[in-house]
Amino acid sequence: MADQLSYLFCTRTSKDLAEKIAQYYGKELGKINFQEFSDGEFEPVLDESVRGGRVFLIGSTFPPADNLLELLLMIDAAKRASAKSITVVIPYFGLARQDRKDKPRAPIGAKLVANLLTAAGATRIMTMDLHADQIQGFFEIPVDHLYASTIFVDHIKSLNLDNLTIASPDMGGAKRAKNYAGHLGAEVVIAYKERKKANVVEEMFLIGDVAGKNVILIDDMIDTAGTLCKAAEILIDKGAKSVRAMATHGVLSGKAYDNIENSKLLEVIVTDSIPVKNNLSTKIKVLSCAPLFADVMKMVHEHQSISNKFII
Repeated sequence: MADQLSYLFCTRTSKDLAEKIAQYYGKELGKINFQEFSDGEFEPVLDESVRGGRVFLIGSTFPPADNLLELLLMIDAAKRASAKSITVVIPYFGLARQDRKDKPRAPIGAKLVANLLTAAGATRIMTMDLHADQIQGFFEIPVDHLYASTIFVDHIKSLNLDNLTIASPDMGGAKRAKNYAGHLGAEVVIAYKERKKANVVEEMFLIGDVAGKNVILIDDMIDTAGTLCKAAEILIDKGAKSVRAMATHGVLSGKAYDNIENSKLLEVIVTDSIPVKNNLSTKIKVLSCAPLFADVMKMVHEHQSISNKFII
């Protein structure tokens, strides 16, 4: 059983998701007073005592950097308010693509963020579908790394698609696609892409047969959607019956909405880890990750095992 009170707070840009999480958790969000200065500086102040309690701070750290800074200030506020433990719930972990030094004089942004969160006072991290699994090792505190597969697998089964094939839009996602395919009893195909700069795909080749198949592209995030749309075009050209895409994080920057709307994708399914303007495209469907996070937060608070939440 839980041995302390729990408190839930959220950053401003993650309020919609946090309200859903709080509803499933069975507790109202705590109030935060924000003082804003004319130069853009802001100060979040927790509006209730959290002394001796477990604080859950909910906030995705997608750009701009203010979202990360706001979360860091909230962690510091909770620490200085004598919270016993501070669990930082980050549905989308920003800068996760900077997980290694892949060119001279480049930063490792994900490690820097891990250091900042820990230095601010976080005692536990809860996140979902990191761009690279090894980011968990950047922390010296416990990390609960959840997977959207617990949401997507049930949805895929509900589609009742025959000749189902799982596809990865790049080589990096091959393991993820293989795990989904193994769980669903489906085949796997992989799109091999070459790019000369970020967000721009030069060439793409398909490894596998998709003729007459209903294909679902699986990825951890959709940014400009250029890769997904290019992959969908190739899959259709190679004889695929239909192509859908599922990605945990709908970053959807640049011309992403237009790219998706004008693509050969039948449907694009994402979670609400990042706020999605789904009214900009008729093809985008949002599944909520709130029940998953609420369940795991309860289990963590009550010192229960969360292993049954890991499907893939």
